[in-house]
Amino acid sequence: MARIHNVTEFIFLGFSPSREVQKVCFVLFLLLYTAVLLGNSLIVLTVMTSRSLGSPMYFFLSCLSFVEICYSSTTAPKLISDLLAERKAISLWGCMTQLFFMHFFGGAEICLLTVMAYDRYVAICRPLNYRTIMNRQVCAVLVGVAWVGGFVHSFAQILLLFHLPFCGPNVIDHYFCDLLPLLKLACSDTFLVGLLIVANGGTLSVISFGIILASYVVILLHLRTRSSEGRSKGSKALSTCGSHITVVTLFFGPCIFIYMRPSTTLSVDKMVAVFYTVITPLLNPVIYSLRNAQVKKAMKKLWIRTMKLDEK
Repeated sequence: MARIHNVTEFIFLGFSPSREVQKVCFVLFLLLYTAVLLGNSLIVLTVMTSRSLGSPMYFFLSCLSFVEICYSSTTAPKLISDLLAERKAISLWGCMTQLFFMHFFGGAEICLLTVMAYDRYVAICRPLNYRTIMNRQVCAVLVGVAWVGGFVHSFAQILLLFHLPFCGPNVIDHYFCDLLPLLKLACSDTFLVGLLIVANGGTLSVISFGIILASYVVILLHLRTRSSEGRSKGSKALSTCGSHITVVTLFFGPCIFIYMRPSTTLSVDKMVAVFYTVITPLLNPVIYSLRNAQVKKAMKKLWIRTMKLDEK
């Protein structure tokens, strides 16, 4: 077992040494993170309080929004506070904790997106048995499996990384603790560890993406074999899949670019990381609310109820 030497903290370089740029970024990311919290919290509250959103699809949507809040919160608060700090430092244990929870919530999100694809498959291909197959107990188990999957994925990543010795330097050219920048700082050969880390993340991503892709292929093939009336109803159900496909593309695209390549870092990695740690969690509630009439209607009712309570 390798021992960690000397290094007790890491220093982030952040986005830019310019104080003016950092002040602009502070305002921008503070607004974005606030929008992430408000948007996703609104979806969770709407689903919890609306009787019209009682189907499994909306239950999974509320779980996804909760995961998005947690996922973004692993990096955004530290990023925002560091933009006003002279010295952007994080302790060794703080770094490992941030890395663990980031991959924990990220892995849970991947699994949850896979569960949502399965839910759409059952809803469209087996509509008569949908409520029986996707009952409350099954939905709860599937969400639990998603959380366990995220934990196993993250624990394996941390276990591989934590055994590496860090002797210095301790400067990370990033704004949060991530796998590839940390591998570059280890004072030992990291080829095998890097390969195992990529294999771990790649296996989860490839299997999940494969299940999602297979679900939609089966859905499309199923719709082709149905009558015109059945196809019309199926097309209406399929329209609910558009938001899910968009979210899957936005999440998997940047993750594949960052994690499923050799252990090298690129200058654009920071901007890509901003996209999947802040922008994507912000876009998800926008995509689901704007593309779904039921969600918009339920939000409107929630707003009216809130206004009436304020008047009293």
